[in-house]
Amino acid sequence: MKLKSYEDMNLQELDVMKEISSIGTSHAATSLSKLLQKEVRISIPEVSILGYEETVERIGTIEELVAATLVRMSNEVNGLMLFVFKLDLANVVLGKLIGQEYGSFEEMDEMAYSALEEVGNIIICSYVNAFTKLVDVEIDLSVPSSTMNMLGGILTVPIAEYGYVTDKLMYINAEFIIDGKELSDGLLMLPDIESLNGILEKLGVS
Repeated sequence: MKLKSYEDMNLQELDVMKEISSIGTSHAATSLSKLLQKEVRISIPEVSILGYEETVERIGTIEELVAATLVRMSNEVNGLMLFVFKLDLANVVLGKLIGQEYGSFEEMDEMAYSALEEVGNIIICSYVNAFTKLVDVEIDLSVPSSTMNMLGGILTVPIAEYGYVTDKLMYINAEFIIDGKELSDGLLMLPDIESLNGILEKLGVS
């Protein structure tokens, strides 16, 4: 039976998405490791279907300033990919790439934002490239867009996009481990419902 919303996914379907996410986030960690020229490991990801408020609570707080990179997916899978930088991860990245760390996102200049957008895009592309090979689908990615805003405001974007179908988000909880520290981030892969059904059908669990 075809899904009508994210929350219709059963445990088997969620487990399959978790397995794919495990490989996707591992590829993302490898790409980040090459970029930073240091070891980057990734915690075992969990895939959760959460409401807006639950997603905010998993990542941080509603008024917490974060940076985010958003990419649109098209072709055989339509939807959004969103990567959220919290300040600790952003500072590790920026300290290595431009030799500077910041006390808050508000202190950052254009160079810092540009660097974060590029890293967010690399992480998303690495994840999607692994995903396309595993599922055997073609996915085209848009030019990335980035923003700095309160976490609550950023997460309203996917809700507004799919609110007519579902008020749930697919949150991939996996933390980067750099220099022995777990660094929080947020990765959301949000295929539309038709695309999600197609993915599960290709994987034989629809």
